[in-house]
Amino acid sequence: MSTTKIVSILFYVAAAYDFILGAVFVFGGPMMFDLFKMQPPNHWGYIEFPALILMIFGVMFYQIAQKPEQNRNLIPYGVMLKLSYSGVVLWHWLGQHNMPVIWKPFAVADVIFLIAMLWAMNAIGRMMKPMQTY
Repeated sequence: MSTTKIVSILFYVAAAYDFILGAVFVFGGPMMFDLFKMQPPNHWGYIEFPALILMIFGVMFYQIAQKPEQNRNLIPYGVMLKLSYSGVVLWHWLGQHNMPVIWKPFAVADVIFLIAMLWAMNAIGRMMKPMQTY
């Protein structure tokens, strides 16, 4: 299987993961908090806004999956998303030991996606000429 095909599959999986996860929290936030027996935030906007951002990133990952070489300039944004979320959760989970369990599996998944996206960015970069910056 070609590197481009593997990168496409990675980003199709990332697209589905982020879009579906975002939709779950947009449309089923109360159910998720009930399921984990957690107190929700004082306003659902604190959950809905980041969930909608996840859905937007899901669309971006789909675009990358469609044409990885042409859209590789978008991959660093995905890397930053995964680093931001996993970094915050891991910081509080490992450093201060007060991270609710609901967020931990997503942080582990995002570390895996982060590593895979860094590999993809590097692999595509080796196949193509350097990116131009403006």
